Amino acid sequence: MKKGKNVIPGFGLSFGITIAMVSLLILIPLCSVLVYAFKLSPKEFWETITNENVLYAFATSIGCSLIAAIINCIFGVILAWVLVRYEFPGKRILDGLIELPFCLPTAVAGITLSKMYSDTGEIGKIFAKFGIKISYTHIGLTIALVFIGLPFVVRAIQPVLEKFDKQYEEAAYMLGADKKTTFFKVILSELRPALITGFGLAFARGIGEYGSVIYISGNSAKEHTQVVSYIIMQKLNYMDYNSATSIALVMLIISFLLLLLINIVQVKQSRRTNNV
Repeated sequence: MKKGKNVIPGFGLSFGITIAMVSLLILIPLCSVLVYAFKLSPKEFWETITNENVLYAFATSIGCSLIAAIINCIFGVILAWVLVRYEFPGKRILDGLIELPFCLPTAVAGITLSKMYSDTGEIGKIFAKFGIKISYTHIGLTIALVFIGLPFVVRAIQPVLEKFDKQYEEAAYMLGADKKTTFFKVILSELRPALITGFGLAFARGIGEYGSVIYISGNSAKEHTQVVSYIIMQKLNYMDYNSATSIALVMLIISFLLLLLINIVQVKQSRRTNNV
């Protein structure tokens, strides 16, 4: 294609549309969070975010999201490995099912999981016989977060595995490395940036998740199963916008830090790839 011949309109118009869309959909909503949050004095802001129920909600959201992200990293690697390295009937169907949590309404997932893992559900009643309760506990909350976070890890690792040159494995075997050493020293070292990216995305999604956890968590202040997104919704129902946005601002800061970490990892990986 000759220089100056573009499929879309010129730079000025395209850049203007881009700035307008980013402003309307991202910058203005984020600024509104800051405006409402700063209506509180520093003392009121601190009292809001250090309230006992809010702290428990942060601990529940962050703790369960962290555990779920770790579980997703383990099983995400295994699932991506199976999809890339093996051929079997129904492979394309399984590969397509990975996207299910993306397209399935989160409320539907939450209702289904809470019913399935309840004491009368198909899976929950099996554990209930041993005195293990899943729905309306931190266990059930973690299961819901695993469900919605797994695709992030699989889709982050899968392309790296597809492009991975098997000659590195063969070279490791020829140098005397066993399968365990080859996986951890050769393969996993190449997967590490993608794994960290998938972990960060799954973790960030879990912290802010609402639909899939609102039913299975039980939202009990006594059992400390309330999540941050529920606390924010509760504040909004009471028309307490300043408190809601203050809590949302803390979540926003956490999300920005995770995004920064992911970008740093991606930049380092890009530099490493270009230097090879």
